[in-house]
Amino acid sequence: MGIRKFRPTTPGVRQMSISTFEEITKTWPEKSLLTNIKRHAGRNSRGKITIRHRGSGAKRMYRMVDFNQTDKLGIEGKVAAIEYDPNRTAYIMLVIYRDGEKRYHIAPEGIKVGASIMTKEKAKIKTGNRITLKNIPVGYSIHNVELCEKKGGKLARTAGTSLKLVSLEGPYAQLQMPSGEIRMVSKGCFASIGIVSNAEHNNIVIGKAGRSRHMGRRPEVRGKAMNPKDHPHGGGEGRTSIGLKHPKTPWGMPALGFKTRKRKYTNKWIVRSRHLAK
Repeated sequence: MGIRKFRPTTPGVRQMSISTFEEITKTWPEKSLLTNIKRHAGRNSRGKITIRHRGSGAKRMYRMVDFNQTDKLGIEGKVAAIEYDPNRTAYIMLVIYRDGEKRYHIAPEGIKVGASIMTKEKAKIKTGNRITLKNIPVGYSIHNVELCEKKGGKLARTAGTSLKLVSLEGPYAQLQMPSGEIRMVSKGCFASIGIVSNAEHNNIVIGKAGRSRHMGRRPEVRGKAMNPKDHPHGGGEGRTSIGLKHPKTPWGMPALGFKTRKRKYTNKWIVRSRHLAK
């Protein structure tokens, strides 16, 4: 993947950069794998805004990506195309199976058109193949990993990410997350071999406000620029500090570093915390 920069002819493109999309081999998506996506503008089922600064943006169709693949056990598939997906940072690949069915999967780094992939409990260790954790050698990079058996991949699905299989001792496999956390997962869970594609996505600079609007992100206003009745950081004369020991949300809750994790029962699966790893 390459990053394309522009000549600084305007302030908007002075810092802006885009992907060269060298890996993309097909422009139009597969029509049979498209569905409408309803945009909620950050609102929940009751119409209440739960995610601020969302709305508008370019219309797009949803590509139905198969994160499970277990219903295709033992059936070989061939990569027909590498495509761009506006709904995620990673690229996706169109796979045609021997029974004629077409599926979208997350494309791993280095996969080429014409490559064959297989979903099987024990298969060849090859980029794109999907295998159970107990049959993957220790030290391999994996992605689209299941947390619970037969529930589909949940971990390592974004661009450039992967997990590392560090141990198979005992009843569970131990996986190292990108944050450094080590977590136990059932050995019967499936995982795909390789690293997720589009690894240089983090190096892309948005560059201008209009590009953020196209992605559905509305403008944000600093709390210190507001009045005291609108935000805890508001008020003061001129460029004043927030006047508090710690930053807060508009509703007075601590922000930036305040722990909000409540599901403590999952702590038993964590071997090493990400905080200790740093």
